[in-house]
Amino acid sequence: MEGWGVRPPSRGVPQPRAENPRPQEPIRPRTQGTTPGATQGTTQATRGGTVEFHVGAPSPDRSTGTVYGRGASPVDTPQADPEERDDRRTPPSPRPHPSVVTADTEGAMTDAYVSRETEDPPLAQEAKRAVEILNPSGEITMPRPPRRRTMCVANQKGGVGKTTTAVNIAVALALHGNRVLVIDLDPQGNASTGLNVPHHSGVPDVYDCLIDGAPLDAVTQQVEGIPNLWAVPATIDLAGAEIELVSVVARESRLKRAIEAGGADYDYIFIDCPPSLGLLTVNALVAAEEVLIPIQCEYYALEGVQALTNNIELVRSHLNPKLDISTVLLTMYDRRTRLADLVEQDVRNHFGDKCLNAVIPRNVRVSEAPSYSQSVMTYDPGSRGAVSYFEAAQEIALRGAQGAQVGGVA
Repeated sequence: MEGWGVRPPSRGVPQPRAENPRPQEPIRPRTQGTTPGATQGTTQATRGGTVEFHVGAPSPDRSTGTVYGRGASPVDTPQADPEERDDRRTPPSPRPHPSVVTADTEGAMTDAYVSRETEDPPLAQEAKRAVEILNPSGEITMPRPPRRRTMCVANQKGGVGKTTTAVNIAVALALHGNRVLVIDLDPQGNASTGLNVPHHSGVPDVYDCLIDGAPLDAVTQQVEGIPNLWAVPATIDLAGAEIELVSVVARESRLKRAIEAGGADYDYIFIDCPPSLGLLTVNALVAAEEVLIPIQCEYYALEGVQALTNNIELVRSHLNPKLDISTVLLTMYDRRTRLADLVEQDVRNHFGDKCLNAVIPRNVRVSEAPSYSQSVMTYDPGSRGAVSYFEAAQEIALRGAQGAQVGGVA
């Protein structure tokens, strides 16, 4: 540039130095008709000039030069024997033959495919179970006993599911054509709450039958929404009944007299007992002919069964010779624990056929239902708890019918 007076020095561009001393003749460009084994060459322009790359036909047993094309002593490259190459080559896998499908196999495959297609979705199955449990048609689907069955639901251990069992089995039997009465003999009144029966102070209740000698029909209430179900409520007044019964003549049979004085005809009478072995429970054992024992699948509940069976034997020998343990129901079964399996095995080994095949699992719907003053049968009839209690009620009804055929009640 003018005005500056500075010119960059001119330097020669370095030329590539030939490193291969062996003279090689240039390769002419390939023309048409050249054989594949002829030499080929390319020319590339660089800053210092033109560099020719020479490629010669490789000899059958040697390689010339290195990988960069620079001169070096020839290196012998071992060549594998064609027969050895053939031996090392992986043999091709045999072509799969089409499987032979017989008529039977094709029919089984077709049936399996059709069964998957025609199986109802889970929601439809739950709805189907709900309709089966609620029985909106009102048909008698559970056999009615030839005579009244009075069952006492007893266990001096609390929290084993006595009230829940009495309420749900009674509702299941009533929904399927049986006339059922539930007597709430627990001062807490939980059975009255589960059946949505008023049991506040001042309402005629079972206390009037025990202390004042009122007939059972005078204190019986119809359960709303279930035509074949009635209930005798319990109020807080029942808490002092045990003290007042101490001085009463024939205090152990007061409830039995009240039941016999009633004129209504029932298929089942369930008596919900308090978690104790006092006079209220003794009255229930004297009034009943059968005992239903719910047993929680835990060790504490299993430990108290021995004391209960001893008291039942005392009542049978002195007050009620017809009393018998007819039904044992496992409740709150948790299949995730090994303890539940062990308790179930012990109970079945001890009671034998008296233990129902149906087992009541732990289910949140069973616990939620009383908060809505309902049984689980009407609160969520498609739940596992409702289905389990429905199966238990079915089994009780079938055993009663079979026992009547052989001349006794199961």
